[in-house]
Amino acid sequence: MKLNRRLILCLLWLWPAMLWATDSNAPATWNQLSPEEQQVLKPFQERWDSLPPERREHLQQGAKRWQTMTPEQREQSRDRFARWQKMTPEQREQARKRYERFRQLPPEQQERLRQRHAWFKNLPPEKRAELREKWQNMTPEQRQQFKEKWRRENGVADERSPRMHPDRTERLERPGRMMQR
Repeated sequence: MKLNRRLILCLLWLWPAMLWATDSNAPATWNQLSPEEQQVLKPFQERWDSLPPERREHLQQGAKRWQTMTPEQREQSRDRFARWQKMTPEQREQARKRYERFRQLPPEQQERLRQRHAWFKNLPPEKRAELREKWQNMTPEQRQQFKEKWRRENGVADERSPRMHPDRTERLERPGRMMQR
């Protein structure tokens, strides 16, 4: 009986410390954010404290990353975000799926695709447009032959792996997407 009382008294005595420890793990309120974080997260100011804790934590981490970016990286990020916002929900879902398939590829294949994408992006705009037009003018059979040849040359034998155009990290079935950029 005395042991139970001691245990209860001990728990009651420790209760405020346990509450304080729990609160320290809680996501920051708007007023707890640094001025730099508040500046980056200004669009969320009105609803910040009502956002789910995971969302606030994610946004706060993004704001910290933003502060470490170079001006060029920030501009690229703005461009990607603007393109993302213009996408339909279906296009966003397709993009998420493509990204997830890319993440499941072995690191060597990911690196190969990054290199091909960088190669394509570094081409003069006229050459990129020429390659896109060539692709768009291919028949479905020619595209299939091209894909098979590219897979053989790049060691992509698994049909479940993403079908990528050799010059960019876009799926072959959606070549026109690059034209929207």
